[in-house]
Amino acid sequence: MKLASVLLGISLAGLVTVWDAPLKVVNPALVQASAQEMTVQQKIDLITKSKGQVGSGDQLRRFFYGELDPIGIQPGGAGTVVNLYSKTNDVTFSYCSHFDVVVAVAKGKVAQFPANEVR
Repeated sequence: MKLASVLLGISLAGLVTVWDAPLKVVNPALVQASAQEMTVQQKIDLITKSKGQVGSGDQLRRFFYGELDPIGIQPGGAGTVVNLYSKTNDVTFSYCSHFDVVVAVAKGKVAQFPANEVR
């Protein structure tokens, strides 16, 4: 029983030690990107670039967890969109929960976006 425990411990230690080796071989930039913290502006730029695409809602929740306040609802997306404001960064995101996407981004507090921007 003790031998099995020792072997399990050694196996786990070896696995943890070489875990990022395949990642470094495939794309070394991924290891560097994960090691560096993104600035708030880089996060906003990334969400702006990916707005309207699947996954942008995930990015919004991951980057701004706990700091978004709803300030308005308006027609758009698949029925309605919610405008979420980040007071600390002074930026408003328009979010469609039906498709889980960000449909608009603007600097400042925007209660309603133009209709053509949130379609």
